[in-house]
Amino acid sequence: MHIKLFKLTALALVLASAANASQQTLNPNQWRYAVDPHGSSASYQKPLVNPDHVAISFYRVPRVDKQNNSWVELIYDLPSKSLQGVNRLKVTYQSDKPLVIKLSQKDYGTDGDKSYAHFQTVLPSSTTWQTQSVALTQFVRPEWTPTWSSNKGINKENISALYFVPDLTDEQGGEATIKISDITLIQ
Repeated sequence: MHIKLFKLTALALVLASAANASQQTLNPNQWRYAVDPHGSSASYQKPLVNPDHVAISFYRVPRVDKQNNSWVELIYDLPSKSLQGVNRLKVTYQSDKPLVIKLSQKDYGTDGDKSYAHFQTVLPSSTTWQTQSVALTQFVRPEWTPTWSSNKGINKENISALYFVPDLTDEQGGEATIKISDITLIQ
Protein backbone atom coordinates (compact mmCIF):
# COMPACT_ATOMS: atom_id res chain seq x y z
CA MET A 1 0.00 0.00 0.00
CA HIS A 2 2.76 2.46 0.98
CA ILE A 3 4.81 1.57 -2.11
CA LYS A 4 1.85 2.18 -4.44
CA LEU A 5 1.13 5.51 -2.75
CA PHE A 6 4.80 6.48 -3.05
CA LYS A 7 4.82 5.56 -6.76
CA LEU A 8 1.65 7.59 -7.42
CA THR A 9 3.05 10.57 -5.52
CA ALA A 10 6.36 10.34 -7.41
CA LEU A 11 4.49 10.10 -10.74
CA ALA A 12 2.40 13.17 -9.85
CA LEU A 13 5.58 15.13 -9.01
CA VAL A 14 7.21 14.14 -12.31
CA LEU A 15 4.12 15.16 -14.30
CA ALA A 16 3.83 18.46 -12.42
CA SER A 17 7.53 19.12 -12.99
CA ALA A 18 7.16 18.45 -16.73
CA ALA A 19 4.16 20.77 -16.92
CA ASN A 20 6.07 23.51 -15.10
CA ALA A 21 9.06 23.11 -17.42
CA SER A 22 6.84 23.71 -20.48
CA GLN A 23 5.07 26.65 -18.86
CA GLN A 24 8.39 28.20 -17.88
CA THR A 25 9.83 27.95 -21.38
CA LEU A 26 6.79 29.71 -22.82
CA ASN A 27 6.89 32.61 -20.38
CA PRO A 28 6.59 35.74 -22.58
CA ASN A 29 8.98 37.63 -20.28
CA GLN A 30 11.79 35.23 -21.22
CA TRP A 31 11.53 35.50 -25.03
CA ARG A 32 12.73 38.27 -27.33
CA TYR A 33 14.47 38.65 -30.64
CA ALA A 34 17.24 40.78 -32.10
CA VAL A 35 18.28 41.80 -35.61
CA ASP A 36 21.18 43.83 -36.93
CA PRO A 37 20.79 47.54 -37.84
CA HIS A 38 21.72 46.85 -41.49
CA GLY A 39 18.31 45.89 -42.88
CA SER A 40 17.59 42.43 -41.50
CA SER A 41 14.09 42.05 -40.06
CA ALA A 42 11.79 39.85 -38.03
CA SER A 43 8.05 39.28 -38.36
CA TYR A 44 5.56 37.35 -36.28
CA GLN A 45 1.88 37.17 -35.48
CA LYS A 46 1.36 38.91 -32.15
CA PRO A 47 2.03 37.81 -29.55
CA LEU A 48 5.50 36.36 -30.11
CA VAL A 49 4.81 33.75 -27.42
CA ASN A 50 1.57 31.82 -27.96
CA PRO A 51 0.11 29.35 -25.44
CA ASP A 52 1.72 26.38 -27.20
CA HIS A 53 4.77 27.79 -29.03
CA VAL A 54 7.00 30.71 -29.98
CA ALA A 55 7.07 31.50 -33.72
CA ILE A 56 9.05 34.03 -35.74
CA SER A 57 10.22 34.58 -39.32
CA PHE A 58 13.48 36.29 -40.15
CA TYR A 59 14.91 38.01 -43.19
CA ARG A 60 18.70 38.39 -43.02
CA VAL A 61 20.53 40.68 -45.42
CA PRO A 62 23.92 39.58 -46.77
CA ARG A 63 26.98 40.77 -44.88
CA VAL A 64 27.43 44.51 -45.44
CA ASP A 65 31.25 44.66 -45.37
CA LYS A 66 34.23 43.31 -43.43
CA GLN A 67 33.40 45.36 -40.32
CA ASN A 68 29.58 45.02 -40.43
CA ASN A 69 28.01 41.59 -40.43
CA SER A 70 24.28 40.94 -40.42
CA TRP A 71 22.53 38.75 -37.86
CA VAL A 72 19.13 37.56 -36.60
CA GLU A 73 18.33 35.65 -33.42
CA LEU A 74 15.46 34.40 -31.29
CA ILE A 75 16.52 34.71 -27.66
CA TYR A 76 15.42 32.64 -24.65
CA ASP A 77 16.55 34.28 -21.40
CA LEU A 78 17.26 31.51 -18.91
CA PRO A 79 15.03 31.68 -15.79
CA SER A 80 18.03 31.50 -13.43
CA LYS A 81 20.34 33.50 -15.77
CA SER A 82 22.70 30.52 -15.66
CA LEU A 83 23.07 26.91 -16.84
CA GLN A 84 24.56 25.92 -13.48
CA GLY A 85 23.72 22.25 -12.85
CA VAL A 86 22.55 21.69 -16.45
CA ASN A 87 24.30 19.11 -18.65
CA ARG A 88 21.82 18.65 -21.48
CA LEU A 89 19.12 20.61 -23.35
CA LYS A 90 16.02 19.09 -24.91
CA VAL A 91 14.34 21.28 -27.55
CA THR A 92 11.08 20.72 -29.42
CA TYR A 93 11.12 22.86 -32.57
CA GLN A 94 10.36 23.42 -36.24
CA SER A 95 12.78 25.28 -38.48
CA ASP A 96 12.87 25.41 -42.27
CA LYS A 97 16.67 25.90 -42.11
CA PRO A 98 19.16 24.11 -39.86
CA LEU A 99 18.87 25.64 -36.39
CA VAL A 100 21.95 26.92 -34.58
CA ILE A 101 21.73 27.05 -30.78
CA LYS A 102 24.25 29.40 -29.20
CA LEU A 103 25.13 29.60 -25.50
CA SER A 104 25.21 33.31 -24.71
CA GLN A 105 28.24 33.40 -22.44
CA LYS A 106 29.38 36.80 -21.20
CA ASP A 107 33.05 35.88 -21.70
CA TYR A 108 32.56 36.24 -25.48
CA GLY A 109 29.92 38.98 -25.65
CA THR A 110 29.64 42.69 -24.96
CA ASP A 111 30.92 42.23 -21.39
CA GLY A 112 33.76 39.95 -22.52
CA ASP A 113 36.12 39.93 -25.49
CA LYS A 114 33.41 41.05 -27.99
CA SER A 115 34.22 38.21 -30.39
CA TYR A 116 30.64 36.84 -30.15
CA ALA A 117 32.18 33.44 -30.86
CA HIS A 118 29.81 31.65 -28.48
CA PHE A 119 29.73 27.88 -28.10
CA GLN A 120 27.12 26.48 -30.48
CA THR A 121 25.59 23.37 -32.00
CA VAL A 122 23.42 22.84 -35.08
CA LEU A 123 20.13 20.92 -35.22
CA PRO A 124 18.73 19.67 -38.53
CA SER A 125 15.92 21.54 -40.28
CA SER A 126 12.44 20.10 -39.78
CA THR A 127 9.05 21.21 -41.09
CA THR A 128 7.31 19.02 -38.49
CA TRP A 129 7.70 19.13 -34.72
CA GLN A 130 10.92 17.43 -33.71
CA THR A 131 12.53 16.94 -30.30
CA GLN A 132 16.31 16.85 -30.05
CA SER A 133 18.39 16.27 -26.94
CA VAL A 134 21.85 17.84 -26.94
CA ALA A 135 24.59 17.51 -24.33
CA LEU A 136 26.54 20.67 -23.53
CA THR A 137 29.67 18.70 -24.48
CA GLN A 138 28.39 18.78 -28.09
CA PHE A 139 28.68 22.59 -28.27
CA VAL A 140 31.81 24.00 -29.93
CA ARG A 141 33.05 27.45 -30.85
CA PRO A 142 32.52 28.40 -34.51
CA GLU A 143 35.16 27.95 -37.21
CA TRP A 144 35.42 31.72 -37.64
CA THR A 145 36.45 32.31 -33.99
CA PRO A 146 39.22 34.96 -34.04
CA THR A 147 42.64 33.74 -32.92
CA TRP A 148 42.75 36.54 -30.34
CA SER A 149 39.64 35.22 -28.57
CA SER A 150 40.93 32.88 -25.89
CA ASN A 151 38.83 29.80 -25.25
CA LYS A 152 37.61 29.92 -21.66
CA GLY A 153 35.52 26.77 -22.11
CA ILE A 154 31.84 26.55 -21.32
CA ASN A 155 31.31 28.42 -18.06
CA LYS A 156 27.71 27.51 -17.12
CA GLU A 157 27.54 30.26 -14.53
CA ASN A 158 28.23 32.91 -17.22
CA ILE A 159 25.53 31.72 -19.66
CA SER A 160 22.40 33.84 -19.37
CA ALA A 161 20.48 32.96 -22.53
CA LEU A 162 20.09 30.58 -25.45
CA TYR A 163 20.12 32.09 -28.95
CA PHE A 164 18.24 30.28 -31.71
CA VAL A 165 19.60 31.30 -35.09
CA PRO A 166 18.63 30.02 -38.54
CA ASP A 167 21.72 28.77 -40.37
CA LEU A 168 21.88 31.45 -43.08
CA THR A 169 25.18 32.37 -44.70
CA ASP A 170 26.93 35.71 -44.28
CA GLU A 171 27.36 36.00 -48.04
CA GLN A 172 23.76 35.33 -49.09
CA GLY A 173 21.58 36.02 -46.05
CA GLY A 174 18.08 34.67 -46.64
CA GLU A 175 14.75 33.91 -45.00
CA ALA A 176 13.80 31.41 -42.31
CA THR A 177 11.01 30.55 -39.88
CA ILE A 178 11.56 29.13 -36.39
CA LYS A 179 8.99 27.69 -33.97
CA ILE A 180 9.78 26.35 -30.51
CA SER A 181 7.26 24.65 -28.26
CA ASP A 182 9.46 23.46 -25.41
CA ILE A 183 12.94 23.65 -23.88
CA THR A 184 13.89 21.36 -21.03
CA LEU A 185 17.09 21.90 -19.06
CA ILE A 186 18.38 18.53 -17.83
CA GLN A 187 20.92 17.90 -15.07
